[in-house]
Amino acid sequence: MVDVSRTFTVQRPPAEVVAYLRDFANAVDWDPGTVRCEQIGADPVGLGTKWHNTTKLYGVTTELVYELTRDDPDHLTFTGTNKTATSVDDLSFGTSNGTGDGPATIITYHAHVEFNGAARFADTLVQFAFDRLAEPVERQMTQALTSI
Repeated sequence: MVDVSRTFTVQRPPAEVVAYLRDFANAVDWDPGTVRCEQIGADPVGLGTKWHNTTKLYGVTTELVYELTRDDPDHLTFTGTNKTATSVDDLSFGTSNGTGDGPATIITYHAHVEFNGAARFADTLVQFAFDRLAEPVERQMTQALTSI
């Protein structure tokens, strides 16, 4: 099992932050490992919407189908699956007064990956990789959100 969590603040109103992150296709902008993420189907994004995600980390390419499994104004959860893993990206949101440029959003981003079968033996190595990616995810997500 891999578990990484970060809490940080971005200078954007919560409604804008949640609207942007709610479309998981935007992961190509904020997740350094995501190389492609496309919505499956053309329906508006909502509970049950799915995306085909391709991630490349340290030379290993993985494809998962992610689904929006929680869709609240202050909490989003995306659950990705393939034959070797279940990955949960859980994002919760709070409000901060900001720095005078308007309201800011406090984001708590929690990534949890559970491996199946023989892939379980990669836990320690993957935990190390995810720990190293936590800072770049925070930095890229902040950059993406401040430019929307």
